[in-house]
Amino acid sequence: MNFRVSNRDGPARIGQLTIDDKNVITPNIFFLDTPRCKAPEFSDIILTDRIRKTKKLTIRIGHSIFSTEEKKKKKDVLLNNYLIYPKDVTKELHLRALVNNKNTECVVIPAKKELISDTIESNTAILSIVANVIQLFSQQSHFVDFITELREKIGYQKLIYLPCVGDPSSIALLTYFGVDFFDSFSAVMAARNETLLFPTGPCRKNQLPELPCNCPSCTKIKDACRMKYEEILEHNYFALLCEIKQVRNAIVTGSLRELVETRVRTNSLLASMLRILDLHRYQFLEERTPIVRKRPLLATTMDALNRPEVRRFQERVIQRFEKPANAKVLLLLPCSAKKPYSFSKSHTRFREIIHSAENPWVVHEVILTSPLGLVPRELELTYPASLYDIAVTGHWNEDEKHMIRSLLQNYLRKNTYDTVIMHIPRVMQEFVADLLKNPLSTCNDSPTSDESLQKLSEVLQKTTTIFSRVEPAQRTFENIKSLACYQFGKPLAERLLIDCSIKGRYPYQKIIHRGSQLGMITEERGLISLTFEGAKRLVDAERYWVEIYDDFTLKGSVFVPGIKDADELIRIGDEIMIRRHGKLCGVGVACMNGKEMKESQHGEAIKLRHHL
Repeated sequence: MNFRVSNRDGPARIGQLTIDDKNVITPNIFFLDTPRCKAPEFSDIILTDRIRKTKKLTIRIGHSIFSTEEKKKKKDVLLNNYLIYPKDVTKELHLRALVNNKNTECVVIPAKKELISDTIESNTAILSIVANVIQLFSQQSHFVDFITELREKIGYQKLIYLPCVGDPSSIALLTYFGVDFFDSFSAVMAARNETLLFPTGPCRKNQLPELPCNCPSCTKIKDACRMKYEEILEHNYFALLCEIKQVRNAIVTGSLRELVETRVRTNSLLASMLRILDLHRYQFLEERTPIVRKRPLLATTMDALNRPEVRRFQERVIQRFEKPANAKVLLLLPCSAKKPYSFSKSHTRFREIIHSAENPWVVHEVILTSPLGLVPRELELTYPASLYDIAVTGHWNEDEKHMIRSLLQNYLRKNTYDTVIMHIPRVMQEFVADLLKNPLSTCNDSPTSDESLQKLSEVLQKTTTIFSRVEPAQRTFENIKSLACYQFGKPLAERLLIDCSIKGRYPYQKIIHRGSQLGMITEERGLISLTFEGAKRLVDAERYWVEIYDDFTLKGSVFVPGIKDADELIRIGDEIMIRRHGKLCGVGVACMNGKEMKESQHGEAIKLRHHL
């Protein structure tokens, strides 16, 4: 067996599994093939208990997991009969089963978290089969803990197969957990019970006045009540195929999370699993979530409040970000439908009024929004602030109020202002005003009404003249420093920007030191892209580094075989300093996180930008 990952979206990935010169794409379905239940023609992988001559990849089911008989021929990829093996037997019985199931390609793992380490210890098997997961699946907290723990223990280059678990409504979520293979048992069992499977959930055939499907079976049969077992099974097979393709497309386009949130809405068990994953396994999700994306974050459900990219943005705003030093007046603004905010009509008017003030550079704009909470103007180009969409109703629920209040309170502990102006709707003022010291309100009805804008102009003219004048160049430098603090942390931001100036017009700006460019900010990326000279300033900080082997030649990209070691804090999309013997030799952007770089044997790790 050989496995290579080609695309990632959170813990989910698309890869290519090679067995005996036959290739299949993951995630995928093992289709059961027996005399009574034939695999469909479109199947990529056949799961069978007999020897078949076929060009398809075939995996055979063998003897009982407790059998001491010889289990496989040398070239066979063979799974054992583990499907009715209960997870709550004694530990001694589990260990006996493990002894009898040693296999060079596959390892059978009991669905008990405490036995994962014993099972995978010194085991080189690529495919991990969870022996009794159907029993665990109904226990949502234990299931989430087990699957995430298993994925963390076996690493990034091995595969997980869940027998008898996974149907069109749950495959998206399970793939988001990091599962790679499912099987067709759900389709067979549902067909035996005269049940049709859909992404929205199962439905008995006598409950369907009209067939909402155009698969071959549903096209031939107009009346669902007349469907036979074989026709229902064919429909269920097509439902599995369509959903696995949908999931793979979503991984490639970076929209799997949105698909997951759609699917779990129809099943309380799946919805609770997603919530548990978000709340209790944030670190598992965060290290696998890129810091930049090209696809909008669609915050159409309350689950979006706990998305890993949202929580990471909030934590960095509170823990890393520091306001521009000369910003004395905090101006709270509402968000806009168009992103980045500055390019919207409403924020264009706000900014015109700010810049018409006598001393505009003492004003610091912070946008209040859901699901992100607080977005300082300096971060409006960064993901997800630059690329999210939310259903606007004018109503704020209690979770959103609590989130914004908590973030604002923590932000103001670290960042202090002399004056606070609230140019936000009344409904927002009601739940944040008590956190502010003597705030000035400039919004009576709509923030963009002539009356509100006129009042904002008057208040800004009056308040900004109280403070010493701040020059535009100084404030622009401070804005970039605030962005650098968010991206790298304060120590690295100070290293990068010492004795520098900022050239260019927003949103395209360059960091310059004595004629040399150290970095650049663009609208498309929203973060500082380092040059080789800029990386020189940061390479000794022991952050965002990768060490390559002596004989590895830098050209185009850095691939995993050339990497000797890497900083485990690296995330996909981070700026990376490439070192050889501790000396800088290149700079680029991470294509995988630091742990995966260290564990993997294949794949592009860094897109190279500059090198010696």
